[in-house]
Amino acid sequence: MRFFSDNAAPACPAVLSAIAGANTIDTAYDGDAWSARLDGAFSDLFETRVRALWVTTGTAANALALAALCPPHGSVICHRDAHIQNDECGAPEFYTHGAKLLLADGPGAKLTPDGIAAVAGGIRNDVHQVQPAAISITNATEYGLAYTPDEVAAIGDLARARGLGLHMDGARFANAIVHLGCAPADVTWRAGVDILSFGFVKNGGLSAEALIFFKPELADATLYRRKRAGHLLSKGRYIAAQILAMLDDDVWLANARAANGAAAALARAAGDRLVHPVQANELFLRVSAAEAAALRAQGFDFYDWAPGEIRLVTSWDQGEAFVAPLASAIAAL
Repeated sequence: MRFFSDNAAPACPAVLSAIAGANTIDTAYDGDAWSARLDGAFSDLFETRVRALWVTTGTAANALALAALCPPHGSVICHRDAHIQNDECGAPEFYTHGAKLLLADGPGAKLTPDGIAAVAGGIRNDVHQVQPAAISITNATEYGLAYTPDEVAAIGDLARARGLGLHMDGARFANAIVHLGCAPADVTWRAGVDILSFGFVKNGGLSAEALIFFKPELADATLYRRKRAGHLLSKGRYIAAQILAMLDDDVWLANARAANGAAAALARAAGDRLVHPVQANELFLRVSAAEAAALRAQGFDFYDWAPGEIRLVTSWDQGEAFVAPLASAIAAL
């Protein structure tokens, strides 16, 4: 029973069916009928005109987004626990051709306006120091916490006041939306977000992520960056078809709802072992080495996050009934 990562989950049936449905001749690259529908589909979802581009990985989505917002001589303010800082092998710096990441603090891997100002406020406005060009936040965060619309708006206001772009890493955007119960627009462009990396792989996709540009003009240069980076697949219709299938009938929400429900069931069993509130599909638990070994001996797989702390991640295909054995095992520790 694997709870190591939702990246390891299978592709959902709607995605596999869509890939089969796209298995016909069409125009190559992104000129196909499926790719042509993305702008309209996401414009409907977000209630405003957007440009949408598919890519195959979340790392590429984040790095391409930051390249659209930050010049090589600029910097991006992010949380010191952000995925772009700790888990992308320097891809943001590579895609931006050398931009610097400036690290801020905040509880639960959340940035706050005060934390951002503390980093930006110490930078002189001269050519001897790297100037901030963008802010990047993650929703849900690396510790599974969801930014509310008001929290994003506060950061968006600061970004506009300082002339900074605002990027949202939405690898688990669906899980955050299910928890918040708000319209996707409320926590993105209405709150000041310029570009969203909309994750589908962790939520049942096979190899499909979306870049959503709430300032459509930012997509123009990204078309070239995507090609130059090797992410313009010759048969892009298979990527676009996955995304459209997830949007149809709100499959993306149903999948996230199942994963969040499974995490909530485990949270109830964990009680005061929880390190952070459970607002998406990640749990961080305090357990001893012996307790972790006891769980593994029963066939449960998970990540050793820190000394005395483990991470569990539930997936779209793991409902409350599926996780019941793990919930019982945690409660019995």
